[in-house]
Amino acid sequence: MSPRRQDIGLPRDGSASLPLKTRICRLASRLRGDERGVGAVEFALLMPMLIVVYLMAFELTIGISVAKRATNSASTVADLVTQQDKVSKSFLNTMGDVAASIFVPYGSSSLKLKITGISIDASSNAKVAWSWANDGTKPYVANSAATVPAAMISPSTFLVRSELSIPHKLVMYLPGMSDTEVNTITIAREYYYRQRVGSGIACTDC
Repeated sequence: MSPRRQDIGLPRDGSASLPLKTRICRLASRLRGDERGVGAVEFALLMPMLIVVYLMAFELTIGISVAKRATNSASTVADLVTQQDKVSKSFLNTMGDVAASIFVPYGSSSLKLKITGISIDASSNAKVAWSWANDGTKPYVANSAATVPAAMISPSTFLVRSELSIPHKLVMYLPGMSDTEVNTITIAREYYYRQRVGSGIACTDC
């Protein structure tokens, strides 16, 4: 008496008697129609892209915030200096503190600040009257020609130029980026303000 099909472990649908190629095709068809785990696969594919988008948005938000503080700092410094009739190194040193306070809560230890008094004579020639930098140097030679935007040139006037720059380190550390590669950008701002009162601003010890 021949054994029954189920007794010898043969599939009840009789597929064991089918050619190998047919069985493979049937198996492939079943796998193609099986949608179990599709959601997990889609999540695994999309998650890295979503993380990158989030980090880019976070990076952009911080960068814009730092850039706004750089703009406010440079503008505020120039505005404060133009309200004086004379300044000194000790006064200009406080401008560095003013700029640093605007950058809170971001660090400003690498902030660079230059303040220049520019005298424009009756012939509209702009020259450096004095200059100061927060590193203790004189960035420009006195009486040397100064570059001024055409819109700011007016005979017999006095301008104050503030130049501020600060390095901004990127928070998002991309794969393949090492310490020797560029992962820091410099945000720089430059402002020109006219003197509020008087005909010039002297620096007594610049």
